[in-house]
Amino acid sequence: MGQIASTYDLMPESTEVDLNGVIEALHKVVPAGVEIKETNIKPVAFGLEKVVAFLIIDDSDEEIGGKLEEALQSIPGIGEVSNVDSTVL
Repeated sequence: MGQIASTYDLMPESTEVDLNGVIEALHKVVPAGVEIKETNIKPVAFGLEKVVAFLIIDDSDEEIGGKLEEALQSIPGIGEVSNVDSTVL
């Protein structure tokens, strides 16, 4: 199999969520086969910010996508997880 480069947006539940804490939690919850290449905090609107995560995913596990999204949604303070871009490497 190969690898997939994916970008995920992690939207917090509110402006009160510590996004640096979200980034720390992200490193702890990603499943085996997922490498975090870069994380950024980007503005959305009206003081709300989001975490943007650039990931490399080993697709040898057919269920890796579901495992990854479950892990991302399990981060405290995250209200919504969106895969905004993916490409095969």
